[in-house]
Amino acid sequence: MNLMKRWRAAKMIFWVMVGWPGASMSALAAPDYQPITPTLSGNMITLTGHDLTIEQVIDVARYGAKVQLSADAKRSQSDAYGLLLEASAEGVAIYGFNRGAGSAREIVLFSGDPLAPENKAFLSQRVARQFLNGPRQGIGPEVMDEEVVRALMAVRANTMIHEAASPALSEKLIEMLNRRVTPVVQSRGSLGEADLAAMANVFGTMGGAGDAYYQGRRMSAAAALAAAGLKPLQPYEAVYPSALTSTNAYSVGQCALLVHDAKLALDWADLILAMDLEAMNSSVTPLSAPVQANRPFKYLNLEAARVLDMVKDSYLFDDDAKRIIQDPESQRASFSRQGATWKAWSILRDSLLTQLNSSDHNPAVRVDVAPQDSWELDTPQMRKYFVKGGPESHGQHGFILSNANWDPYPMANEIEALTNALANMDVAVVQRIYRFGSTFFTLIAPKDVLSQEQLEASVQSDVDGYNPTAIWQDIQGVAHAITPEGNPISNDVEELQAQTVLKVSRARRTVDDTMLLLGEDLLTATFWMDVRRVQAPGRNFGRAATAVWAAFRQTVPWQQKLQSRPPQPVGSIAGAFLRTHPAAEFYPPLAKEIDSDK
Repeated sequence: MNLMKRWRAAKMIFWVMVGWPGASMSALAAPDYQPITPTLSGNMITLTGHDLTIEQVIDVARYGAKVQLSADAKRSQSDAYGLLLEASAEGVAIYGFNRGAGSAREIVLFSGDPLAPENKAFLSQRVARQFLNGPRQGIGPEVMDEEVVRALMAVRANTMIHEAASPALSEKLIEMLNRRVTPVVQSRGSLGEADLAAMANVFGTMGGAGDAYYQGRRMSAAAALAAAGLKPLQPYEAVYPSALTSTNAYSVGQCALLVHDAKLALDWADLILAMDLEAMNSSVTPLSAPVQANRPFKYLNLEAARVLDMVKDSYLFDDDAKRIIQDPESQRASFSRQGATWKAWSILRDSLLTQLNSSDHNPAVRVDVAPQDSWELDTPQMRKYFVKGGPESHGQHGFILSNANWDPYPMANEIEALTNALANMDVAVVQRIYRFGSTFFTLIAPKDVLSQEQLEASVQSDVDGYNPTAIWQDIQGVAHAITPEGNPISNDVEELQAQTVLKVSRARRTVDDTMLLLGEDLLTATFWMDVRRVQAPGRNFGRAATAVWAAFRQTVPWQQKLQSRPPQPVGSIAGAFLRTHPAAEFYPPLAKEIDSDK
């Protein structure tokens, strides 16, 4: 946000606080809010709690696809909610329901049947307070991307199938998602395990408290619900709000965006590396099968074979007495660093898929589990948490067990591993861009084969300038591992912090920077492919490299007079090309090879 926008926002807040006539917090329409473009709003995705894919999260979060629960999911959720009610009626202690949470874990909040009039009144009053307090949780700045909040909601709608959520609570979340009622969510407040503050913001909107966006327009939450044809959730319909709020969905939703976007960046990194080989007149011996057999690392071997196939039928396989025997390390070893990054991506992807389709809630409500199912369950300590069940659980029995399932490992570690791998890949990209400025490697300078007129009209990257290094400095600033934290909170009950939100936001920023850097690399590669073609007009490039080269030249012509060029930086245009034209348009994505090789 620039200084003028900050000043206007500050002035608006001041007048709201001192009582500017007619002003309300809903008047603070965020000028930088990024609504989605709901191109898939006609699509319906059925949630089962077991098979949600990353691509489906993206379809919902970024493109407005709708969701519904399967019949089995509805039944399972209803049974778990009923078991919760029956457990309390049977006198079972339940963390966060009839007992307090955190430092209040041993405090009895109520006893007996939750549906008894006095208990129902108590629970309704508690929920009503939580609705009102929901918008007050966390701290800004607000989340400015609608897709981030929708990803949170989509993830929770699926993982909540495993929790004891009331049917009304689950239905309201899905209705808000499908009708684009998007809560105002504060970006900070989570310590990286159990994103309580962000989820409290969502819960407040469900009850009509605070502000929300309806189809991209900011208004009060009550007005947004009304505009969508929805009524606020009533307190008695949500007597167990923890079923919504105790989750890592804010972190996990952003991780889904991360993994999706990182895959697009990595596919482009591979293809642009192939183009750099063409542009440098490189030696392809490092990619060859005998070399790879000497070092059988799966992902490195896959990457080498992939890039080698991209340059198949290229002039690089023709004899050239002037081709140097060994390229700079940044060119020669890039496949190794990119293969290692694919490995980090694959490990994170697999953990994320588990995280998307399992419970991260405390306590665990397990229907149809009996003491005889496991030796530890058939002990006096564990039997205290066995629920015989009854009408509310539809005759089902089960256990309700306190746990640490909200701890976001191994995903939190693997997010940082991907960030580190990307940085180690990106440093090679930066260096190989600059190596094109040295005739020690290129053997020729552009002026050796181009006329002065051609040189002046050539559109190329800032090879001798600042752009790649400026981008790299930003990557350096976010790529360092975050020191683990252990600060006692809630009377020492919660003394570990995972910092997952911080880790995933830094990883996503690294991916964004990587795409910008690859845009600069694309400019360098295409310019030098033009130079190589002029140098020897009969040269052939690999099919994939040729296809990208031709497509990019439709967007950024090689020869264009300065006064005819767009006013924005050509690197920004190149970056936009990479985002709007996935590398899969030109070559199959590596993710398919990784899946088939398992």
